[in-house]
Amino acid sequence: MRMESNKDFLEFHGLPKEIILSIIDRAQSLATAWNDRAMPQSLSGKRVALIADDSGWRNTTAFDLGVQAMGGICVQSPIRFNIHETTADLASYLDNWFDILVVRTKELSTLNELASIAKAAVINARTRSNHPCETLGDLAYIQSKKGTLEGMKVVGVAPDANILRSWVEASISMPIQVRQVYPENWHVKDVSLLGPNFAASTDLAELWDADVIITDSRPGDANEEQMREYQISTSILEKCRPDAIFLPCPPVSREKEVTADAMRHPACQSAAAKAYLLHAQNALLEWIAT
Repeated sequence: MRMESNKDFLEFHGLPKEIILSIIDRAQSLATAWNDRAMPQSLSGKRVALIADDSGWRNTTAFDLGVQAMGGICVQSPIRFNIHETTADLASYLDNWFDILVVRTKELSTLNELASIAKAAVINARTRSNHPCETLGDLAYIQSKKGTLEGMKVVGVAPDANILRSWVEASISMPIQVRQVYPENWHVKDVSLLGPNFAASTDLAELWDADVIITDSRPGDANEEQMREYQISTSILEKCRPDAIFLPCPPVSREKEVTADAMRHPACQSAAAKAYLLHAQNALLEWIAT
């Protein structure tokens, strides 16, 4: 019953590039299977716990749907970490019943502790430090559109928060360049993430040759005047490459990090990209289960 496989996915760069690329390739095939309503039953006999110990709904819903579509059993467990029971106790109980633990919780340290104890594989469905499944899904979508990820330039007009940090994690192991364009007080400064494929800047000119542009919510204490320069609008998108892909991270605050017209621009492909959240997570689950 217990997998004891060490196939955890906690940080994007925790898996080798070759495995990530194989998962992304497989996501393309699973996208076709999904559209044909002919999903492989790769999770038949597998039992998955879905633990949502924080807000949000997109990728947890996609996990639940994906497990069922591939023949597995998915149970939503109403667990709250670091309150009434120790993580070690929870891990031992969960190991009695489940092969894979899909967990959304506040602290990455909680997931690290869970994974160090549990024999079931642990998937990070989002923490407040990072969101590797979101980046995995976006990369699968981008590959479906561009054919390759090699040498791709991603510009994040976003603060040091979970969305951007997962892209920075990806730059450690993947053949992509990631640039942060934002006021300096919100630059990524964690030395464990700073590598040759990442740089931070305040210069919007980084956008003009970007293959992909991402945004995230503004910090709660951001100054409106200071942030106006970094709002993505149609006029900014018109200066970018004609084949640039704009992926504002939901939930989107119109007239904050993006304008309403930017959300209607042809470069904005957020809804289509989120379809690949399901396909990439399915490919990840399949890799863990086999």
